[in-house]
Parts: sequence; structure tokens; C-alpha cells
Amino acid sequence: MILRTFSNLFAQSQACFRSARAKSTLSAVIDETGKSGLILKSLSTDIFENLALEDWIHDHVDLQNRSMLFLWSNAPAVVIGRHQNPWQECNLQAMRQKGIPLARRRSGGGTVFHDLGNVNLTFFTSKKNYDRHRNLQVVTSALKGLRPDMDVRATERFDILLNGHHKISGTAAKLGRTAAYHHCTLLCSADRALLSEVLKPTCQGIKSNATQSVPSPVKNLLDEDPTLDCDTIMDSVASQYNTEFGFSSPVTLVDPSDELSLPGIQRMARELLAWEWTFGRTPKFSICTTFELKNDTSICNATLNMDIKNGIIETCDIEVPSDWLPVELSREFSLHLIGGKLCPYKTSVIAAEFLRTIPQNKELERKMYNLCRRVVFMM
Repeated sequence: MILRTFSNLFAQSQACFRSARAKSTLSAVIDETGKSGLILKSLSTDIFENLALEDWIHDHVDLQNRSMLFLWSNAPAVVIGRHQNPWQECNLQAMRQKGIPLARRRSGGGTVFHDLGNVNLTFFTSKKNYDRHRNLQVVTSALKGLRPDMDVRATERFDILLNGHHKISGTAAKLGRTAAYHHCTLLCSADRALLSEVLKPTCQGIKSNATQSVPSPVKNLLDEDPTLDCDTIMDSVASQYNTEFGFSSPVTLVDPSDELSLPGIQRMARELLAWEWTFGRTPKFSICTTFELKNDTSICNATLNMDIKNGIIETCDIEVPSDWLPVELSREFSLHLIGGKLCPYKTSVIAAEFLRTIPQNKELERKMYNLCRRVVFMM
């Protein structure tokens, strides 16, 4: 597969862009090439940079008479769909402990785990030419080209199944006014133990209208054939893309952190990284759950009822048996949480400030500390 870097392509064409044209740099370079098909491969493994590049291409490149394929992989990350609830989809505590970021993409669909053993493919077209069936045909044909006897097929849900049972690919899409993109994953050699751990939600009692993921048994392609590594599969998909659509495009390497070539890309990545997007765009939901509280001498069950909108706690009612903790303390703590983010760090600060207001009583302090810790744990 022929490789070239976008920086070289940019350098060759830079003189053409010194005139005052109202075009972004990558868009201008693509227009100068005159190609109707283009294949890009990311040099980054940062989930926010790669998601930002998807949106940058969608927003800035004229796709009316052009199609593009974007190949990319990420360091470990969990990616939720635009309309999903992260507290309902993943183990946020385990992710924080392991330093695994959470990202919310701008397309719909379910939650996926990414790591360097997972290939991501994004197909860009005009809205008129948007065709997920054909895109998935490119992927399955590429896999069969590497191993003709492999049983891989696309489903009506636009997943790809291996041997009719194991899911190796999931799909999501964004349809704009005139442009569209369809992206899918492909499990090559992902860490399945880590995948299972981080996609197992721990927050109980959530009531929400958010889109929920549909759990499926998964398998790595490498388990089926040890020769099917990520680079081999990317090369095969790129070659099949050219064949399917009648293109002759080499693979062009692109750096999605390059602000010169992609004006505004860093701002777009920061927006995807912001708490207000990742958590604050969660559809309104409520939590109604029971949890255990205990100290050295006693145990009780407490209940928590919360309403959350835009990631902010709108109402909160924590009920603890009065013989375990004075009612006024749990009620006052509930009031302190209202208006705050459903976030362990922010809630820990609120809890620490509240604990300083408790009268000098070691037993009460321990009980309130246990209550605060359990509430924070659920976030």
C-alpha cells in the first residue's frame, strides 16, 4: 500500500493557498488534488483528536462529489453515543483508576471500547450517497480477501458477526444537512478482559430514556487467524475501498493535532474533552437506589433519590434511619448536593466542606464520612 503524509501533500500545494480563499487548508489541498476518493490514516492514538478530525472533515470538506475513508486506532478509551448515559453504560470508577478516558462522540449508537487492538473505519460521503450496506460490504470483502473461508457477514443492525454469533464490529453514523459519515469498529486483538470490566456499569437504579447499548458476545479476529493484525486489516480495507468505488488513492497519513493544516481542530478536540459535553449532554435521568452503611457497631440500609439534568443534580433526597444518623444531617447533606455536578471530584469537595460543619462527635463524623463516601462511590 502506497503511503504519503499530508504534510508533504500540503507542502507541494502550499503555494496555491497563499491567495485569500475562504477555505480551510485540508479542504483546499483535497480540492487541488481533484480526486473523487481519498484515504486518510491517523498518526494519532488520542481519542479526542481522532473524533475531532472526523467532525472537522464533516464540517469543512466538500463531500458532494467526493468520498473519503479514514483509518484510525486509539489508546484505551470508552466511547459513548451522542444520546447515551455514561453512568448507565460503563464502570466509571474502574476507568478513573486505570486512567481510561471517556469520550462522547457526535454520532448516535451504543458504547464501545477502543484500544490499539481495535481498528476504526469512517466512511465519508454526501448525504445522498450515504450507504452503510455498501460500506460494510467493503469491510467483509476485505476480510474474506485475507481469509476466503472466513464466515463474516453484516446484519440488519449493521453489525458484523463472525461465525454467525460473535460480534466483531458495531456501527454508528452522523447525517448532516448535505454530508454524512458512517463509522464502525473492528475487533482485531483488543483486550477483552479490560473491555468487559469497563463496560460493566456500577451505578444502580438509573431511570432514563437515553439510548442503551445492546450487549453482545464478542471475539477478536486474531483469535480466528493469528495473521490478522491491525495493520494487515487496515491495508486490506484500504485496497478493497479503492476496488469497490473505482478509486486509486494511496493512504495519506494525517496528524489530527496539526492546527496549521486543520485550522480550529484543537478547539474541536477541547470541546469533546470538556465535562459539559462528555457528561453534561446526558439526557435527563433519575437515580433511585438503596445501599448499605455500616460502622464498627451497626449496619443499616439508606436510600438515595436524585434527579439529574445536564449532569447537574436538580433534586436530592438521602434517607437514613434516624437511629443510625440524625435526620437533619442526611437532609442537610442532600441540600448541599443540589446544584452540583454529578461528579466524584466536585461531590468530594462538597462533602469535605459539609463534614467540617458537623459538631465535635467522633461517631457522627465517622457515620457521615461513610455516607459521603458511598454517595461519591456511585458517581
